[in-house]
Amino acid sequence: MSSAVEAAISCSKVDVPAAPEPEEAKAKNAAAEHGGDAANGEATPPPPHCHEDEEDEEEAPKVIDLGPRVSIKDQLEKDKDDESLRRWKEQLLGSVDLNSVGETLEPDVKIMSLSILSPGRPDIFLPLPVEPNAKGVWFTLKEGSPYRLKFTFSVSNNIVSGLRYTNTVWKTGLKVDRAKEMLGTFSPQLEPYTYVTPEDTTPSGMFARGSYSARTKFLDDDRKCYLEINYTFDIRREWPSTS
Repeated sequence: MSSAVEAAISCSKVDVPAAPEPEEAKAKNAAAEHGGDAANGEATPPPPHCHEDEEDEEEAPKVIDLGPRVSIKDQLEKDKDDESLRRWKEQLLGSVDLNSVGETLEPDVKIMSLSILSPGRPDIFLPLPVEPNAKGVWFTLKEGSPYRLKFTFSVSNNIVSGLRYTNTVWKTGLKVDRAKEMLGTFSPQLEPYTYVTPEDTTPSGMFARGSYSARTKFLDDDRKCYLEINYTFDIRREWPSTS
C-alpha cells in the first residue's frame, strides 16, 4: 500500500464529539454524585466529620469500595454451615452480644477517659466531656518530662476500622507539633478498650516554656469523627503542686 493511500485512510478517521448531555440527565448525575435522589429531590446527609486540618486533606486515605456495609448479625449468619469459617469469625469478633448490636450498620465509639502518665507522678485525668466554650488551662506539664497518653473507649453496633488519634499543637499562633497514632480496628464488646501511646518527652528550654493551644481528634477510616477537643495547656519549669 502506497504512502499516499495510507495518508488518505488516516485522514478519513474523524473524532466525533459526544452529544451534549440533556439537562435532565445532568441533574440526575449531579444528584447521584452528591448521594441524593434526583427524582425525589432528596439528598443523603454526609457522615459527621472533624474540623478539617490541612494535613487531614493531604493525608486523606484513598477510599476503597468494599461493597455495602453489613451488620455483625448478618456477618455471623453468612456461611454458618462452614464450621471453620464460623469459628474464625467468632475469634475475630470476640464476645459480641448480638442482642446489643442488632441490625445496626454504623459503628459507634465513645471516648470514656483520657489521662497522661508520667513516671514518678500521679496520673493526670482529663475531664470529659469538655465544655464547648471552656476557658483556662486544661493541664500543665513539666519541661523535659517523659509521658504517655492513655485512652479508654467503648465500641458498639459494628466494627470500627482504622480508629486513629491526631493532635495538632500551636504556640503563639504557629504550628509547632503534630502527632498521629493509629489505634487499630476494633469489634463491639461490653468491656471498654484501653490504649497507651509510646513514650514521648515534653520540649525543654526557655523557648519551650509557656502556653500552647491544641486540637485532638479521634476518627476512623471513613473520616467519621467521634471526638474533637480544642484546649490549652502549659509547659512550665516544674510540675504544678498536687496539694
